Amino acid sequence: MKGKIHPESKEITVTCACGHAFRTLSTLGHDLTIEICSACHPFFTGKQKLVDTAGKVEKFRKKYAKFEQARAK
Repeated sequence: MKGKIHPESKEITVTCACGHAFRTLSTLGHDLTIEICSACHPFFTGKQKLVDTAGKVEKFRKKYAKFEQARAK
């Protein structure tokens, strides 16, 4: 195996939007912020949860609410 061709691994902190944080090794070199992790993902928790990234679901509901109101009349 050739020497000095592999990137250096550093210990970083990964922080989830739910507040869970853990330390891991990465070649990235800086801390990460993620939206979903194993502590809050529905597959691991067994709970159904709507994951709303940057308010996209609310934006969709707001956009199409006027169409549903017009249809109801």
